[in-house]
Amino acid sequence: MSPAPPRLAATRPVTWKVGLFALLVSFFWSGNIVSIKFGLATIPPFWSAFWRMAIGVLAVWAWAWALRKPIRIERGQLRDFVLLAMMFTAQIAIFNLSVFYTSPAYAVILLNTNPVMINLISHHFVKADRLSASRLLGLAIAFSGISYVMFGQPDATLAPNPMIGNPLMLVSSFLLALRIVYTQRLVRRVGTYRPVIWQMALSLPGFLALALAFEKPLLQPLSYEPVLAILYQAVVVAGFCFVSWTSLLRLYSAGNLAMYTFSVPIFGIFLSAALFDERITGRLLVGAIAVAAGIAIVTKLKFRGAPRAA
Repeated sequence: MSPAPPRLAATRPVTWKVGLFALLVSFFWSGNIVSIKFGLATIPPFWSAFWRMAIGVLAVWAWAWALRKPIRIERGQLRDFVLLAMMFTAQIAIFNLSVFYTSPAYAVILLNTNPVMINLISHHFVKADRLSASRLLGLAIAFSGISYVMFGQPDATLAPNPMIGNPLMLVSSFLLALRIVYTQRLVRRVGTYRPVIWQMALSLPGFLALALAFEKPLLQPLSYEPVLAILYQAVVVAGFCFVSWTSLLRLYSAGNLAMYTFSVPIFGIFLSAALFDERITGRLLVGAIAVAAGIAIVTKLKFRGAPRAA
């Protein structure tokens, strides 16, 4: 007779302090696409992913070691981490390709439609995340903003082929949402640090194989800017942001946390304008507002109706 599956702990209500921390993580995350765009001028997409994760593994390992957190894979966990790493590798590979082909502002809006995807996926797997008619209306508003942005034409100097880059980013957004929902269930059984470090460590052979098969190591002579960009992605995003967000997912509903990520596209648009001189068009603003409004409606209604933890 097989053992019963472990009972997941009830998620906690999101307090204002937790929300403020989630916004801080979102701000740092908004710089990810901008830093990747800087790096991609010198380091191609798959090599960029490989170096980011190689350094990220070391950063998270050092963090876990300093805090005495266990990271060794225990019996029966390998299959879970391999599945997580497969989703992670596919999502990041498609993500980096998309950033290469489209502009940072368009990419950050389309990637951060993942809360919409999360709510659709959570509806089927998380009892507390059932969709209502009002939440479906919010999702429809968000999808209208997604559609409006996806068919836009960003600056050609920043986006060599947005008709490839924009749809790829939506695929990456869906894979990210799937990974977040899967990670939320996984961390309650195995802890925070194991999923973060092993999704990166087990992705390295895949990224290295893709890089060796399809890319040159450098597109132009190496300078300090792409090195700093890779370090930001590895230490701040792959380290601090991944660990922080995974820790939050262990305690709080993915649907509730999704409401704080609507700030990422807003932060990202203005970072791209400041650092790349990308023009903030009416299409970008209308699309971003529609996406953010739809996500806010969905998550606010769900949070209002969710039972409080005992």
